[in-house]
Amino acid sequence: MRIVLGIGHESGVAFAELVALADDCLKRAACAQRDLDAVASIESRRAVGLVVRLAQHFGVAATFYPAARLELETPRLLHPSEDLFRRIGCHGVAEAAALAAAGPEAVLVLAKQAARGVTCAIAARDPNRG
Repeated sequence: MRIVLGIGHESGVAFAELVALADDCLKRAACAQRDLDAVASIESRRAVGLVVRLAQHFGVAATFYPAARLELETPRLLHPSEDLFRRIGCHGVAEAAALAAAGPEAVLVLAKQAARGVTCAIAARDPNRG
């Protein structure tokens, strides 16, 4: 199974927090790091550099999407947030970014998890193949 890790984070969060939650999410989803194709997030987090560092940590590409593109994923989100929509223009970051990067046939294999200012979700590119 090929997977994409979606990441959201608050300003000022430590890189170690992203790594810790990402590792925990991979374990929870029973996914191997070798199955990871990309790390995805919202475009506004590109300049911060933490998502790029996380992608480098895992040896995969970092992909970013504008809020308007992430908003298109709202019907597939398990945990849409009206508060987030009011603040940044999309109903989710971690789940939406994972789904956007994984493609139109992708499914969430791990819904949004949150810890210490970081959110993480995992989508599978080809959920019907092991």
